[in-house]
Amino acid sequence: MIREQIEAKLRAAFTPVHLDVHDESYRHNVPAGAESHFKVVIVSDSFVSQRFLARHRAIYSELADELAGSVHALALHTYTIKEWEGLQDAVPSSPNCRGAGTLA
Repeated sequence: MIREQIEAKLRAAFTPVHLDVHDESYRHNVPAGAESHFKVVIVSDSFVSQRFLARHRAIYSELADELAGSVHALALHTYTIKEWEGLQDAVPSSPNCRGAGTLA
């Protein structure tokens, strides 16, 4: 499954203290089981002294195969441990799909 591949690659590359990989494909206009839209919340000291753009590029690099394949959207929420301590479960919700509805 794609979600497990994403999780394994991110764990290996960033040694996160917190990692949630959510398959949000059900919220989009895709066939059931598509595994095409994901939200990632990752907390790692690997991100210390990196701006958000650099963090995202590092993740995109790790997930290049998935992004070139079936993954259509990847919402990233990247934090250092210090940043995460100030949030504690206050991660922004994903927006609604602009092409709302599901395929039959």
